[in-house]
Amino acid sequence: MASVTSPFTTTNASFLLRPHSQTHQSSQRYFPAPRACLNESQDHHRVQLNRRQFISQSAAVAAAIAPPLSLIDQRPAVAAEEALSQWERVYLPIDPGVVLLDIAFVPDDPQHGFVLGTRQTLLETKDGGATWFPRSIASAEEEDFNYRFNSISFKGKEGWIVGKPAILLYTPDAGETWKRIPLSAQLPGDMVYIKATGDQSAEMVTDEGAIYVTSNRGYNWKAAVQETVSATLNRTVSSGISGASYYTGTFNTVNRSPDGRYVAVSSRGNFYMTWEPGQAFWQPHNRAVARRIQNMGWRADGGLWLLVRGGGLYLSKGTGITEDFEEIPVQSRGFGILDVGYRSQEEAWAAGGSGVLLRTTNGGKSWIRDKAADNIAANLYSVKFMEGNQGFVLGNDGVLLRYLG
Repeated sequence: MASVTSPFTTTNASFLLRPHSQTHQSSQRYFPAPRACLNESQDHHRVQLNRRQFISQSAAVAAAIAPPLSLIDQRPAVAAEEALSQWERVYLPIDPGVVLLDIAFVPDDPQHGFVLGTRQTLLETKDGGATWFPRSIASAEEEDFNYRFNSISFKGKEGWIVGKPAILLYTPDAGETWKRIPLSAQLPGDMVYIKATGDQSAEMVTDEGAIYVTSNRGYNWKAAVQETVSATLNRTVSSGISGASYYTGTFNTVNRSPDGRYVAVSSRGNFYMTWEPGQAFWQPHNRAVARRIQNMGWRADGGLWLLVRGGGLYLSKGTGITEDFEEIPVQSRGFGILDVGYRSQEEAWAAGGSGVLLRTTNGGKSWIRDKAADNIAANLYSVKFMEGNQGFVLGNDGVLLRYLG
């Protein structure tokens, strides 16, 4: 760093100070300079300083020392633009405290979509998610319940919503109207996920591992597995699955692959389970890491990703269902990572507590932190990518981030 010599030292006195003369005294006003600034040989002279010179020369020195305004004003602005270049926050007309849980768009109209969450929250957009407005469903307001809408899915113009307490909604016209479908009181567990699969067809999952399919708009449902997860684990207590003996818990998370396979994490995070179409039971798996599992899901190449409590991220070796994982270093700042969403086989985003956002452009081999949400005081629970360039991050307190690409 270059050193700067002060103009007020004795070596620079000749630069700022002038000997007193009668001529200057009669034409200009002078101010006495401090005697400490003069050599002893000059002590008998009365030295005065021209005020205008002092101000102008001091300003020149200050200008030489100060950095250009362009460096002060423009660099932070550029940095802020770069930090927010991938995502923008969309402010929603909802009460504070709402947790957003799922989002879906109508395939026939990618600009038309819905986002839902706790406190019976249902919002609609017709401009690709830039702005949202509240929607109400009369059949969901007839009873004195405050529903938690857990999942939404569309196939063509047909759409489905499930929630808690048990509620199932169906639309044949891209959400213009919603009809409530009656459900059996014997349904095991709470509905946590639904997937529209075809004409009047859908697949529904409960947090106790029940999987049901319908092909007639939800009037009849057929079980795809023969028993709940609790029954499977308690029947196979000798299977060697840690923490599975006398299991009476529920799933913490459930994720479906595009080809219909499921991976689910137990509520305590001590093991996970998988299911493939055609299997009669869920298949239990020991966790391959020391820490408890937070969430699991599917990579774009068909492999698995695994998140552990405390911020760790693991990827399965190869594709398909396996118990062989390797840890990937991430900069989560000590906050937990809660979800991963793949936009393509190479690009994916991870989100977590206190606004953590991570990005990979090489399929997950390395991750860098994106600062877009550093100043957002919220936990980011879900990363969703749709067809094309549409992507959203959902969080608590009504936080919604929209992907700009």
